[in-house]
Amino acid sequence: MLLPRITLRRLAWTTTFILFLGALILTWSAIRQQESTLAIRAVNQGASMPDGFSIWHHLDANGIRFKSITPQNDALLITFDSSAQSAAAKVVLDRTLPHGFVIAQQDDDNQAVQWLSRLRDNPHRFG
Repeated sequence: MLLPRITLRRLAWTTTFILFLGALILTWSAIRQQESTLAIRAVNQGASMPDGFSIWHHLDANGIRFKSITPQNDALLITFDSSAQSAAAKVVLDRTLPHGFVIAQQDDDNQAVQWLSRLRDNPHRFG
């Protein structure tokens, strides 16, 4: 009768440990996936945006890795794995791009606002 009780206790501790380890891995994964985005916009209306190849060349020459370069509306969005890469890229692009461009950090903190803006193309006004 003592043998099954020890086995059940061992099973309970093992299950608890596995669940704790799984939660720890999920938390680490969520913290690690903090992407950062830079947006390049022209100051003057009608000014041409720099092409993605020249941006890639400037970043690659300085050893800065990025995930993607995407044109969107009147901006060029550059996605990075971390905010440190984004900050380094901002310094490089401020130095290498001609004057007349604004390089700004995109705010990706509020996930609910992001999903709402993706679901809805144009804002609706009530009242």
